[in-house]
Amino acid sequence: MFDLFLAGGKLGMSILTAELICMLFAAWKAPAWVKEIGLLALVTGIFYQFLGMFQAFGVIQMAGDISPSLLAGGFRVSFISVMYALLIYAASLVIRMLQKPRI
Repeated sequence: MFDLFLAGGKLGMSILTAELICMLFAAWKAPAWVKEIGLLALVTGIFYQFLGMFQAFGVIQMAGDISPSLLAGGFRVSFISVMYALLIYAASLVIRMLQKPRI
């Protein structure tokens, strides 16, 4: 699991983890912010995927011809931050559902 954290990028995954901690703290202190923090985590994950793909395409452009398996490996790594962000967003939705009063 820690290998995926490092492969996803230390900075991006650290920011997403900080947003997860903030979301869990908000669930206790400011429940109205839980969904918004989860959505922020999703946007952050997508931003880091685009940033990684932008850098990868720059390297591909400089390298010229590359193998499709190398490209597929790059796509695989770029989705790590998005999957983590989706898990955080899903957790925020579950927390919001559990916090809503039943009428």
